[in-house]
Amino acid sequence: MALESLEDIYLRAAARKGGVSKLNLLLGPSQQDSHLTKLTDDRFLAEFSKKIFQSGFVWRVVENKWPNFEESFFHFNIEKILMMPEEMLERKASDPKIIRNFNKVKTIKANAQMIFEQQQQGHSFAEFIAQWPSDNIIGLWAYLKKHGQRLGGNTGPYALRALGKDTFILSRDVEAYFRAHDIITGGIQTKSSLNAIQASFNHWQQQGDLSLSQLSRLLAYATGDNHIQIED
Repeated sequence: MALESLEDIYLRAAARKGGVSKLNLLLGPSQQDSHLTKLTDDRFLAEFSKKIFQSGFVWRVVENKWPNFEESFFHFNIEKILMMPEEMLERKASDPKIIRNFNKVKTIKANAQMIFEQQQQGHSFAEFIAQWPSDNIIGLWAYLKKHGQRLGGNTGPYALRALGKDTFILSRDVEAYFRAHDIITGGIQTKSSLNAIQASFNHWQQQGDLSLSQLSRLLAYATGDNHIQIED
């Protein structure tokens, strides 16, 4: 099946969401990767860790306990985290003020190591993420999965978006769109599927001025049972 034009997707999403004005509000502003360099690297470790703990758990509970995580893990200071011995991690993992999951607690130190290794290259981790090209965002996902811990699937992408990195998200509606249009047929995380999805987003970006995050939302709004019968 031929790839739909951005205009056709946009018009269908607008019809479903009550018109152009309402759709534009839902799409939100375009994310600018340059803003990422204003973040300190501890914020990247914090967000990666938060999304890891939220994965398969009630997000609200993690959010409510997060101030305790910040306090317990030195506000995710990279050097202090890397100096923590195994027994300290075990003690902190048993603290009821946080979520007691030792396997996930161990990822904090592992992902601090990933960030530290980039710092050793002469730049901040924030700069490394900001400079990654949007036309190969799946390459960044692969990097986080390979060099970090528990950042595969949608965990890494959700963390990146929360931090402000422009990325699409493979939500159920987005996946359903690509399957319905025969752009992918195998597993969503296979190399062939990811390459086909990235190529589609690159094509749509050339047709307009929407960011990857906006395009991702647009696909979701153009797919599924989400009609609103209101006109501009």
